Amino acid sequence: MKIGIIGGSGLYEMEGLTRLEEHRLSTPFGEPSDAFLSGVLHGREVVFLPRHGKGHRFLPSEIPFRANVWGMKKLGVTHLLSVSAVGSLREEIEPGHIVFPDQFIDRTFLRPSTFFGRGVVAHVQFGDPVCPNLVADLAETATRLQVAHHRGGTYVCMEGPQFSTRAESNLYRAWGGAVIGMTNLQEAKLAREAEICFATLALATDYDCWHETEEEVSVESVLKVMQSNIATSKRLLSGVVERIDPGRPCACHDALRYAILSRLEDLPAQTRADLEPIIGRYLPSAP
Repeated sequence: MKIGIIGGSGLYEMEGLTRLEEHRLSTPFGEPSDAFLSGVLHGREVVFLPRHGKGHRFLPSEIPFRANVWGMKKLGVTHLLSVSAVGSLREEIEPGHIVFPDQFIDRTFLRPSTFFGRGVVAHVQFGDPVCPNLVADLAETATRLQVAHHRGGTYVCMEGPQFSTRAESNLYRAWGGAVIGMTNLQEAKLAREAEICFATLALATDYDCWHETEEEVSVESVLKVMQSNIATSKRLLSGVVERIDPGRPCACHDALRYAILSRLEDLPAQTRADLEPIIGRYLPSAP
C-alpha cells in the first residue's frame, strides 16, 4: 500500500513526513503540477503533490490532471486522498466544516478526463465515483478527532475560474448539490481508470452566493476560513493514514478488468508504452 495526497488551495506541503525524497517525472500527458514528494508517515509510505503547484500557479482549467494521476500510479500509489476548497450549497454545511462527497456532477468543459484514446477504448463503471472504504475511514477518523464533518453528498465540479452566478448556485442546490468546487471530478475519473482508491476531503470555506443572509463569496473571505481548514485537514490526513487497512478487498483495484474493449495485441507501440503504468497488468507479453 502507498497513499497519495493531492493538496488543494492552501495545502502546498505535508508535515510530518520522514525519509523525504523528491521525484520529478515527465509523463506522456505533460509535466505534473510540481515535483512529487515521497516519505514515511506513521510507518506508511506517502506521496504528496500540490495540485496548483507551489506558489499556486495553475488555474483549475490548467491543472495537468492526467499527468498528476499518471505520476501517482507510476510511483506505486494505491490509495489517493484529494483535498479541495469548496463552497457550501447547504445551510447545515457551515464554513469550516469538511465534507466527504460520494457523488459528483460534472459542469466542466475544457478538460480531458481520460487516459484512453489513441488506439485503446475503455469504459469504466463510475456510478459510485469514490471508494466507500476510504470515505468510511475519513468519517471515522473525523469523528474520533471531533472534526465537524458530513459523510456523503454531491460535489458539483464547475469550470471556473469565476465563481457561480446566483442563478447557477440556486440551480445546483435544486439538483441536490452539497458543495461546489473546481477540481476533484477529473481526479476521481482518472483515479478510477488507474485502479486507485479515491476519496475527497472537501473543505467548505463559504456559502457560495445563494445564501441571502451571508456576504457574497470573495477571495478574502475564503482565505480567512481556509487557514483554519488547512490545519484541520492536516490533522485528519495524518489520522486517516494510520487507519487505512491495506488488506481490505476493494473493487477499485479491478476497475479495468472488464472495461477495455480494444484488442490489446493491436495497440500502437507508443500507446502501449505510454499506458503501461495504467494497463500494464492487462497487456499481453510483447512479441
